Amino acid sequence: MAEKLILTDADGVLLNWEYAFTCFMDQQGFQKQPGSAFQYDIAKAFNLKSNNQGHKLIKRFNESAAMGFLPALRDSVHYVKKLHEEHGYEFHCITSMSTDTYAYKLRRMNIEKLFGTSAFTKLICLATGAPKDDALAEYKGSNYFWIEDKLDNAVAGLKQGLRPLLVEHGHNMNEELPEGIHKVVNWKEIYSIITGENDE
Repeated sequence: MAEKLILTDADGVLLNWEYAFTCFMDQQGFQKQPGSAFQYDIAKAFNLKSNNQGHKLIKRFNESAAMGFLPALRDSVHYVKKLHEEHGYEFHCITSMSTDTYAYKLRRMNIEKLFGTSAFTKLICLATGAPKDDALAEYKGSNYFWIEDKLDNAVAGLKQGLRPLLVEHGHNMNEELPEGIHKVVNWKEIYSIITGENDE
């Protein structure tokens, strides 16, 4: 594997999935509840009947044409390109989106459209909401940076000897972090941690 490799999640790290999903839910007649910005559970965020209904809606969205057109999250495009083009890093993306073939193609298209065709040399798509422990085990002991927004997946990376950086969102901002996991607000901060440089 490459010496300069960064592992990343997609939704909530590279892409603004939450914004696009909220638009989708609005089209389906579901409204966000007060305090939903601090809620990871979709059923609670949208006052759904059950977690199963929430999972079905997420899966439906994740296998829709929307997967080819999600907007970038915050400053991800600028700094991913900078890390790749100026510092020689390549990226492997591990995302629990869907195992659907067309959803995979749409996700790759979306990522290449935003970040270029050479930065991401591997895209691993797991089942909707699936844990990432087995996928991360492939990188065990590598000490690669692992960029995530879900604490459980960050912890899974820590157990495999990775260096997790947790991207802050309302749903994780009050989480107590285990030693070895560092919280970041944006990709400018990630860039600074990885390169030791400040981009002013």
